[in-house]
Amino acid sequence: MEEIKVFSGRNSSVLSQSISAYLGMKLSNCVYKTFTDGELWIKYNENLRGCQVFIIQSINSPAENLMELLIMIDTAKRASASNIIAVIPYLGYSRQDRKDQSRVPITARLVANLLERAGADGIITMDLHTPQIQGFYDINVDQIYGSSLFHSVIRELHIDNLAVVSPDLGRLKIARTYSKILSAELIIIDKNHTANDKVEILNIIGNVKDKNVVIVDDIIDTGGTFANSVYALKENGANDIYGVCTHAVLSGNAISLIENLPIKKLYVTDTINIKEISDKIEIISAANIFAEAIKRTSNQRSITTLFDV
Repeated sequence: MEEIKVFSGRNSSVLSQSISAYLGMKLSNCVYKTFTDGELWIKYNENLRGCQVFIIQSINSPAENLMELLIMIDTAKRASASNIIAVIPYLGYSRQDRKDQSRVPITARLVANLLERAGADGIITMDLHTPQIQGFYDINVDQIYGSSLFHSVIRELHIDNLAVVSPDLGRLKIARTYSKILSAELIIIDKNHTANDKVEILNIIGNVKDKNVVIVDDIIDTGGTFANSVYALKENGANDIYGVCTHAVLSGNAISLIENLPIKKLYVTDTINIKEISDKIEIISAANIFAEAIKRTSNQRSITTLFDV
């Protein structure tokens, strides 16, 4: 059986420590340097020849996080690792997955090309922005689902008169799954992106009056869309409002915006290391499910059976 080595990029060091603890093994030894001009240098302090290597790194901003992952993959390949799996809890640049106007990039495809060219043999990630991104890769992409973490959290709240809200049509499939598992009504928010990149709520499909609601989303970036959804639901008579979100990008003044929203709680995972936190935000660790996915991949077992979705 191939020896397993698990490494962490600097951007996911906290999550990686939790994953390795669940696996009952220490993270393998790697040295990182950033030269004065900003160039990155990496050295593995362990023999990788013939080993199965897992490299954990989210590739949210800055772009150096992506570059570091690419260098780590390339270095492992040149060190004769037999199989290299990039564990990317948050796969950045996934929102740019098509040409919705002239002369714009499809960076989701570009990142796929870079990861494959660097030498990755497979990807493990959580909650892709759109499922079709898997088709950009010629290597295997295993997507695991944040919903498997949030279902039990919502159940334990014992919320009466519950409705699940999809903040846009893109989240409809996953929101429908929540509504079935939680035996809750499904509400859809119809929104439109205006020319100046603002979000306009056009319509709420379903009756939220006097209901307690859970907004289900994959990414909260600036928090503007989430805030607009909360205010629209309140204006239409919703009572207590909760949110669940897999990837808490939380750029700009998102934290302070969320603190001032009329919500009970926003539940997020630790796919992105949150440096600042609010009393209204609670982190649910994804370490155990990533660790189990790594264990099953190394043993050539199915990952699909991990999930409700």
